[in-house]
Amino acid sequence: MTSTQTHYRTCNICEAMCGLEIQHRGNEILSIKGDQDDPFSHGHICPKAVALQDFYNDKDRLKTPIRRTADGWQAIGWDEAFEEIASRFRGIQQEHGKDTVGVYLGNPNAHNFGNAIMLPRFFKALGTNNRYSSASADQLPHHVASNYMFGAGMLVPIPDIDHTDFMLIIGANPIVSNGSLMTAPGVGKRLKAIQQRGGKVVVVDPRRTETARKADQHLFIRPETDALFMLALVHTLFDEQRVTLGHLESRIEGLDQLADAVQSYSPETVAETCGMSATAIRELAREMAAARSAVCYSRMGASTQSFGGLCQWLNNVLNILTGNFDSRGGAMFPQPAFDLVRDKKGKPSSYGRYESRVRKLPYFNNEFPVATLADEILTPGDGQIRAMITIAGNPVLSAPGGARLDEAFDALDFMVSVDIYLNETTRHADIILPATTGLEVPHFDVFFNSFAVRNTVKFSEPMFEKTPDQKHDWEILRDLSLQLTGLEDDGLTPEAMLDLGLKHGAYGKQGMSLEKLKANPHGVDLGPLQPCLEQRIQTEDGKIRIAPDLYLNDLERLDAWAQVQANQNADYPFALISRRLPRSHNTWTQNSHRLVKGRNPCTLQMNAADANRLGLEDGQLATVSSVTGHIRLPVEIDDNMFEGVISVPQGWGHNRGDIRMSIAESQPGVSMNDVTDSHRIDALTGNAAFNGTRVAVNPG
Repeated sequence: MTSTQTHYRTCNICEAMCGLEIQHRGNEILSIKGDQDDPFSHGHICPKAVALQDFYNDKDRLKTPIRRTADGWQAIGWDEAFEEIASRFRGIQQEHGKDTVGVYLGNPNAHNFGNAIMLPRFFKALGTNNRYSSASADQLPHHVASNYMFGAGMLVPIPDIDHTDFMLIIGANPIVSNGSLMTAPGVGKRLKAIQQRGGKVVVVDPRRTETARKADQHLFIRPETDALFMLALVHTLFDEQRVTLGHLESRIEGLDQLADAVQSYSPETVAETCGMSATAIRELAREMAAARSAVCYSRMGASTQSFGGLCQWLNNVLNILTGNFDSRGGAMFPQPAFDLVRDKKGKPSSYGRYESRVRKLPYFNNEFPVATLADEILTPGDGQIRAMITIAGNPVLSAPGGARLDEAFDALDFMVSVDIYLNETTRHADIILPATTGLEVPHFDVFFNSFAVRNTVKFSEPMFEKTPDQKHDWEILRDLSLQLTGLEDDGLTPEAMLDLGLKHGAYGKQGMSLEKLKANPHGVDLGPLQPCLEQRIQTEDGKIRIAPDLYLNDLERLDAWAQVQANQNADYPFALISRRLPRSHNTWTQNSHRLVKGRNPCTLQMNAADANRLGLEDGQLATVSSVTGHIRLPVEIDDNMFEGVISVPQGWGHNRGDIRMSIAESQPGVSMNDVTDSHRIDALTGNAAFNGTRVAVNPG
């Protein structure tokens, strides 16, 4: 009889990097628990981790390449698939140009060690600039702010949550997300610890979220007014002479320009538009300035809106002006063992290097905004995208204006998907290439150590060996690259590149290497966040640009928007916001029976007063409509919602086309992105503006 074995790894479903202890007997998984000896998560685990075994055992999971034919899907060999794909891609590029093949990367790529390391090689082989990813539906404003203020898009400041005395949370729900661009497993305990040491937690959000209910104070705010609110906080700091720059005083450039720019944004001026009192705004600014240490953290609600770029710039500004930047208990910079911030001081940014063909949106971080992907496919002319490869993504459900993207993929001459599922996006592919799953691959968090609230490092060996006919994602990309270029394999692997990066990183002189990590399966603790910006900043002169023209010029757009808010379109009286669910992660956890069983969580949440005016009752079906489409889902009356605001979960809608998986049939939900508009973006960064979409709600 096979003996019981214990395997330690990091969960790679969300950003939290929770350590897992998995008991298994052969290929049978007996239990998945939190690893008490993990130096970062200390045994914390959320409900999503158990889904790893569901993905591994899922009968709907693809294990061999398949090709779409007139008679349905048919199995195809790897070599034949690679040859056909390379031939079709090369033919289209030779006839129409290199940029007529597009690439879309889904969120799981950020959680995939092999892809994170090897994707640049594939991009070089394919040779197209038409690259898109989930980053522009999520976090682009953070990276643009870091690029312009600190000289590097990946130099993102992270709340030192474990040492702060005052935490202001804007448009974020970290108790559910375990942090987002703040990798912090067990956020609930961390927030409670702030309160236990005499500190305070304040949440500003149009919904009284799970985090807000645990906070000391919650303030409602109207969607898309966060930038006005934050400008009023900054105004108060200058107006009441509460600005403190601390040890960075000599490194701040543009302070006078900033002071001039915020003069007209007093709390009394913006309060009515924001839906809160001027007194509350002033008091928040005073509390943050007076606290021994404080930090402002804003996330999805502030990022995925029309003024996400301004919000993330102002988030940094608030932390700088209160003396809480690069300082214990404030906003700090991790020092990961595998560092994505390269020493390129003064090198020009890629922001705006190109513009998208149809809507002239900015290029940044080697990609265009996903909000314009459908335009680039459906609009005829030179440079029109005629072929696509999607890698671990389902943008038909996760990108704005999903129905139009559905139409666009159907219009392509040729499409390839690297994915383990036949889903709402991959069903349009001519060939689907399935990769191994999380338990069959080695794992290292290439990205999330850069956003972590403590410096740690860990490598996880594969738990199960892949079968001879399976390929890892990076092997698929490698073999496609070789077919496209005709080159020979140089034998380079993600593990070899990781080892090189570790040895040449910040801890290399202390013996950091892949061998060391393999000898420490629980991970290695590298200590709390430390002040380090003066060594890591990448601006040419080492100074923080606190008032880049890019942001100051965008205030005019904000002002114009604010002036017309009193005259909202009566046909669409509600503002739509998304919400995150504890047992869901974007579009890719609906294939876990454990996570979708029970009561349908895909509901329309709205305030009782709004429901009464419309004659709606709890559980009744209602139709939500916008300029782009409509969805129909049950009402959940919830006074945790601000009046005039409704909420629908993101990442559902597995119920269309020829997709009829057993789980999708039992819990299909609806896709919020059937009513969002791909033309609603943050014009400054190109990020999608999901939140604040104007909608109507009607019974039936």
